[in-house]
Amino acid sequence: MFAIVTIAGQQFKVEEGQEIFVHRLEANAGDSVSFSDVHFTSGDAGTSIGTPNVSGASVGATVIDHVKGDKVVIFKKKRRKGYRVKNGHRQQFTKIKIDSVTV
Repeated sequence: MFAIVTIAGQQFKVEEGQEIFVHRLEANAGDSVSFSDVHFTSGDAGTSIGTPNVSGASVGATVIDHVKGDKVVIFKKKRRKGYRVKNGHRQQFTKIKIDSVTV
């Protein structure tokens, strides 16, 4: 069974046992979280399409860890002007494991 769910403003296709990286969540490692913005479910019982959400459906997950993504380097330059700016950014992610998809 899989579901399309909105987590932290992004949509993910999730299945039970899957580990995914999402934008930073306000939960500690080891906490269990639940997401009720389920837009689509599919499994043995058939498919359900929400308008916009499937009523009564939820996705349960466990927070594994908080990590940082790869560094993205931002470099700006204007030729012949002596203007050069180098900046960097590392996005913060939360690694979660999907425990259950319930309809």
